Amino acid sequence: MCGICGIMKTGLPSSKSDGELISQMTETLAHRGPSDQGTWVNEKISLGHRRLSVIDLSDAGHQPMTNEDGSVVIVYNGEVYNFKELKQCFKLEARGHVFKSQTDTEVLIHLYEEIGLDMVRELNGMFAIAIWDNRQKSLHLIRDRYGIKPFFYQQDQNNFRFASEIKAIIKDDRVLRKPSMQALHDFLTFNYVPGIQTAFDGIYEIPPAHYMTVNAKGEFKQSRYWDLDFTVDNTIDEKVAVERSYELMNRSVERRLIADVPIGVLLSGGLDSSTLVALMSKKTSERIHTYSVGFEDQSFNELPYARIVAKKFNTIHREVIITADMVKDMLPKYLSYIDEPYGDGSAIPTYYVCEIAKDEVVVVLSGEGGDETFAGYETYAAYHISKWFKRIPGFIRNGIIAPLVNRLPASDKKLSLEFKLKRFLGGQDLPPELAHLWWRVVLDEKQKMDLYTDDVIEQLAPQPSDRHFKEVYKRSDAVDILSRLMYLDSSVFLPDDLMIKNDRMSMAHSLEARVPFTDPELTEFMASVPPNLKMKRMRKKHIMRLAMKNDLPDSILNKKKVGLEMPYSRWLKNELNDLVMKYLGADNIKATGLFRPEAVKELIDRHVAGKQDNGRVLWGMLNYMMWYEMYILSD
Repeated sequence: MCGICGIMKTGLPSSKSDGELISQMTETLAHRGPSDQGTWVNEKISLGHRRLSVIDLSDAGHQPMTNEDGSVVIVYNGEVYNFKELKQCFKLEARGHVFKSQTDTEVLIHLYEEIGLDMVRELNGMFAIAIWDNRQKSLHLIRDRYGIKPFFYQQDQNNFRFASEIKAIIKDDRVLRKPSMQALHDFLTFNYVPGIQTAFDGIYEIPPAHYMTVNAKGEFKQSRYWDLDFTVDNTIDEKVAVERSYELMNRSVERRLIADVPIGVLLSGGLDSSTLVALMSKKTSERIHTYSVGFEDQSFNELPYARIVAKKFNTIHREVIITADMVKDMLPKYLSYIDEPYGDGSAIPTYYVCEIAKDEVVVVLSGEGGDETFAGYETYAAYHISKWFKRIPGFIRNGIIAPLVNRLPASDKKLSLEFKLKRFLGGQDLPPELAHLWWRVVLDEKQKMDLYTDDVIEQLAPQPSDRHFKEVYKRSDAVDILSRLMYLDSSVFLPDDLMIKNDRMSMAHSLEARVPFTDPELTEFMASVPPNLKMKRMRKKHIMRLAMKNDLPDSILNKKKVGLEMPYSRWLKNELNDLVMKYLGADNIKATGLFRPEAVKELIDRHVAGKQDNGRVLWGMLNYMMWYEMYILSD
């Protein structure tokens, strides 16, 4: 795992030393690669690399790496798990390519020489790849299918910049640090910034499953090289689905055990991470290292389940209990690893569990992607329930049930009944994709506009925050609604939210996190499984549960999904209230000119009084204001 960056001259030359600048940009990524660093500079482009040695620990894996005659240069972040097969399949040595290392990087550069950008369709892994072709004077940037590895770019009149993290781009003081008002608008809806935009105006992400080619003039073109196909194969019955999925999960885990360093598992106690432990135990004779996070609030705590799995597989198990004081110590520091406002409450717990893992392993397996691949979210079940609920006469639904539910007292417990019922009812009159989205909405369009100052409203002219989701939903080739919702989560929620904390919080500790449930062979097969098998009799992850019934105890197979989250709703009333008042207090809010102080105060007052659970709103706004102070006001 590594960090990469580069700056390409596309206009008038600059007096600034590119050699010095690329070294400075590269140094900002030191946490992503403490093992080695390198730069490569010519008159057109400068490339930087930080290396975390995982495969072939020798100096032969040094990057930037060139081909034999120096006409092609690569910097690369990630792992390609099938690189040995590709080396043999394309007979790279027989074709005269000289290998000096055992790394996947060297396979990539020679594979590019043989088949060009067609190589991207052959790669199974997680990656952000930059290839400079000196013959064509063109730069190729490639990102993996699910956006596991981050990849950002920025362009002005004279330069094109790219990096694994935004901090490397803004290290160049010619890059203007200006907040994107549309990104703010979207962040307040979801507590993360969706799509290719970032919180910075003018800085963007290369989309997952895309590559970009930049020519000498700075003109670029993006192309999609892969998409998840939900065309159903009706010849697949339950027996085939179970056997084949088990085989593919095994193969995926086995691929991700390729390393010359120790590997562990981030064990939440849920079905996904427990499955990884069970499958990994079949592939190694050594005791597995497992790492878990918990909370004193038992509605958020899954440690008892993690301990069941650790005991069954006799793992070397370590735990960390997250407290409000620990969270306070990480605010706002953890945002410096993300470079954007980020309101997902799983990020800080992930930081701390990775911190205890880094002392013993260099690579961990993580369970992200399991819900998207095997239909594990409550929202999928909610869609099916809503079809029955709508058969109830409207006067009963709206005149009796809704008023009763709305009288339920606000609860700050994890996935409380009050939250589920109110969210369910709130989406009943929406089309399926927007009802599905409603579960994740923090503030709707009107609520956001009520928060903004007149100046922001004048600047904004916002596009609706659901536009990206509608576009993705429409793009899906699936016929049934469940598959289209799964496609939506795989294409938006997984890369834009979950992969952020998975990558940044692990790399903060120079720890590589691998995600077996994103293996394309596995996800493509499961996408073709008939939807009635994925949620048979309303049972989420039906195929996975059957596949793992001989490996995992019933207490794990049958437990309800909880998900990693912090009890910040309660903490914001008490332990973290001083931070709320510092960053969301009237003086600070007024100084930024973004929000109306009285509107923010009302959100705080209603939350503290227990009249309304505004925890998600306040946590997101707190993170945004911290980011704004760190990255915009300090510029």
